[in-house]
Amino acid sequence: MSSEKVHVEHCKGVNGLDKVILREIRRCSAEVYLYGGQVTSWKNAHGEELLFVSSKASFRPPRAIRGGIPICFPQLKSTGSLEQYGFARNRIWSIDPDPPPSPSDISHKAFVDLILTHSEEDMKIWPHRYEYRLRVALGPTGDLMLTSCIRNTSTGGKSFTFRFAYQTYFFVTDISEVRVEGLETLDYLDNLKNGERFTEQEDAITFESEVDKVYLSTPTKIAILDHERKRTFELRKYGLPDAVCLEARFL
Repeated sequence: MSSEKVHVEHCKGVNGLDKVILREIRRCSAEVYLYGGQVTSWKNAHGEELLFVSSKASFRPPRAIRGGIPICFPQLKSTGSLEQYGFARNRIWSIDPDPPPSPSDISHKAFVDLILTHSEEDMKIWPHRYEYRLRVALGPTGDLMLTSCIRNTSTGGKSFTFRFAYQTYFFVTDISEVRVEGLETLDYLDNLKNGERFTEQEDAITFESEVDKVYLSTPTKIAILDHERKRTFELRKYGLPDAVCLEARFL
């Protein structure tokens, strides 16, 4: 069996939708659907699921898949005229059959490059030409890495602005036993209070009631501590200044 088949498998998922399974030798795995360019599963070396996908997820276009890591592009919430989180999560992405090599300082074989480009239908609602390249990679120790590159492909030099986010749903057992560290003393916009700006006063973020906050100018490292499972998610990000802290109990 070839190395490629061991690490990357193209197959059919729920309702016949195309997906890619990434595997590493330590039993770590990730699952990516071409519909939405969406990661729907990420398992550690013990085979434990780290992402949450709703039991109500239909996996039927044009409805977005509920859970996992939806790609929000080119709009977040109701900041523009498009649907609330943009249209990228409702489109079929393609696989780059000849992706560029990984940087020499990154050693992983389990990765896939997905591409989304403008369509004539999308141009009617968002008149910009672009190429969105998303690399989903699973490291040798099970780290999940998502890298986005969004390129302006307009021949007329017309610029455009956009917003994007990885709307990640982590799987936890008891939300009251979860803490988020690394956001203390930062300013945030509270979406439950009409986007008013406040400064975080707590040593860590906890969840005793509904939370929907956008933390501004956040550090590259944020930690999510799940005391019930004795597990810590360590998030590292580059080029994304803000972080959304959102509690989702009922998906």
